[in-house]
Amino acid sequence: MATIPSLPSRDDVLRMARSTTDITGQLLDTTLNVTRIAFNTFDPRDGSGPEMLRVLRETTAELAEASASPQAQEAFYRIVDTLTRLGTTGAPLAVHPVSEPAQALLAALGDSLLPVLDAVEPAVEEFATALGELIEASSPLLPAAAGVVAGTLLALTPLIRAATGVLRDSTPELRRIADALTAALAPLMPLQVALAERAAGTGAEAVRAALPPLADLTDAAAAVAKAARPVLLAGEELFVSGLERLQPALTAAASRTGRVARAVAVRVSAAVSPAAEQGVVVAVSPA
Repeated sequence: MATIPSLPSRDDVLRMARSTTDITGQLLDTTLNVTRIAFNTFDPRDGSGPEMLRVLRETTAELAEASASPQAQEAFYRIVDTLTRLGTTGAPLAVHPVSEPAQALLAALGDSLLPVLDAVEPAVEEFATALGELIEASSPLLPAAAGVVAGTLLALTPLIRAATGVLRDSTPELRRIADALTAALAPLMPLQVALAERAAGTGAEAVRAALPPLADLTDAAAAVAKAARPVLLAGEELFVSGLERLQPALTAAASRTGRVARAVAVRVSAAVSPAAEQGVVVAVSPA
């Protein structure tokens, strides 16, 4: 049974009243400052009002002159033409009969997904926090990854341009292929629809028949898992204990491998360096 929250104490009430009073005073001070700035700006006695109006007139004149240029007019025409095309293309789609099932599907998905989103919100927040920490920890690798991506894109650019040229030159052949595929697949569509309806009916019956045994199997598996929980916990404890015991050995082996790799790198660098003097041998023995 939920407990009844306690009433705020006298100190809490005084603190809230004091905070409300402070916030109200700050708002009033801000309003007075804004009003004073407005009066000072447009006051004709000190010349600031006419000066501001003069600056506004000059700015408006410059904007009008800039917008009257042929380049600006062409840009405005292109923007209006693009918006007109988008409107004329999207308006029929919004009132088309095909959009009604799509709208119903979106509404059903929204109503069905809201409880799911509410349920997974804590897990998503935890995952986002962990992902942010991972990205922050791996930030030193991001420049190298960006360089690899940039190099890959530069290497793929000539291939994409060559493929674009080939496709542009082969437009008639592509149209013939599209027409042939359309002519071959169009008679098969009604048959495919009929087969899909039969398959959907058969699949629904199979799922309807398989759900009760699946529920029984799930109940049995849950009971087995509940009974075997101590064994699983003991196995996990043994596995973690084994990892903890192996950690010093793995750390020592990794350190030894790193020292050997550094020694080999120094030997190779000394052997292939052109500035190395003849007769000088650099040797580093692992500690």
